[in-house]
Amino acid sequence: MILRLLQSVAVVFSAATLAFVLLQLAPGDPATALGEGIAPELRATIRAQYGLDDSLATQYGRWLWSLLRGDLGWSRDQHRPVAAVLADALPRSLFLMGCALIVSVVGGMLIGAWQGARAGSRRDRTTSTALLVLYSLPEFWLALVLLVVFAHQLGWLPATGITDEMYRYMSTRQQFVDRVRHLVLPLTSLSLVGVAVFARYQREAMQESMTQAFVRTARAKGLTESAVRRQAWRSALLPVITLTGLMLPALITGAVFVERVFAWPGMGFAMIRAIEARDYPVVSAGVILGSAVTALGAALADIAREIADPRLRTP
Repeated sequence: MILRLLQSVAVVFSAATLAFVLLQLAPGDPATALGEGIAPELRATIRAQYGLDDSLATQYGRWLWSLLRGDLGWSRDQHRPVAAVLADALPRSLFLMGCALIVSVVGGMLIGAWQGARAGSRRDRTTSTALLVLYSLPEFWLALVLLVVFAHQLGWLPATGITDEMYRYMSTRQQFVDRVRHLVLPLTSLSLVGVAVFARYQREAMQESMTQAFVRTARAKGLTESAVRRQAWRSALLPVITLTGLMLPALITGAVFVERVFAWPGMGFAMIRAIEARDYPVVSAGVILGSAVTALGAALADIAREIADPRLRTP
């Protein structure tokens, strides 16, 4: 456990350092992001104010010292502490990604288990083809299609935002319905590909589990086919548990684009805005959070696998 924790800390620190270096080496800075019409004297003043003229080593040391003290810095674009920016955006992203992960896991496991128990049938082949097409679709493109069709063309669902402008004047029931309506398109865009991924892995695991000796033994004892499939499904959970932890980086990446398309005010939307404004402290903090969530997901997946199968526990 201690070794796993140290590995996670090392991953987060390495990702944060790499992000800081790449941001500093990228063309432009907060002064150039102000536009063409800014006087050179003002640009020089801004660079001096934020220490942008210092060497890379000096800037890194100052950033690292602030980070070790728990100070994430100041957002030059939003003119408030980076911690306040994260406090507003992070819960919205976690809610969206959490809902997407639940839909992906549950939907993918059900579809994959159903396919694995009927491997080789025409329905299995048809479903596999549909899932392969879905798996190949980028979240950004899928989000744009859903936005155009269901928001602009049909007008069934809101196009952007997390709530309506009149949200505060609605009743409790109307507020709940409004939040659900705003959630449908971002959630669908982020979870459909995840459903295809989980279904693919669950199908393979279920198909392999159905060929094991304990399945033949269960059938020989006279168990019903549904009971046999339940036993096989429990044995096929390990790959899905591992995939759940590894899906977090994909969800984070997908959320960046999906939140941008639907103007969902989460971390992805804040990161895109910070990149456009060369707001380095916000970008660095976002990378730290993303790598921390990824490392945490991998650690939790290992723990869950050990709980599901005691044979995997290290002595």
